[in-house]
Amino acid sequence: MTKFQTITHNISTNLSDLGQHIPDVMKNFSRLVSSGAKDGALDTKTKELIAIGIAVANRCDGCIGFHTKKLIDLGVTEQELAEALGVAIFMGEVLQPCMQRKPWGLLKSLTQKRNK
Repeated sequence: MTKFQTITHNISTNLSDLGQHIPDVMKNFSRLVSSGAKDGALDTKTKELIAIGIAVANRCDGCIGFHTKKLIDLGVTEQELAEALGVAIFMGEVLQPCMQRKPWGLLKSLTQKRNK
């Protein structure tokens, strides 16, 4: 088993177990995933390419495993996946400086108030 197969297997097992304790929540989660991935104005493969980009930008190994497997099942080409990953890379890198402004701005705001 690959690292991602192990991760997705463990997540699936844990989610199944969790579903025994909170069945309504897990059924609704499953419906949300299914309805969000259905063909519409965007086809399922396009939606999965968006999902893999988000998974990479968020550094979620479980999400990467699940969405890569789904993309393989949908017949993704290497070029399609490469381009989606390219977007994820630049968004992940662009977002880092954007996100850094939040704590910096908060620090500036709080210290200015304290110094008054």
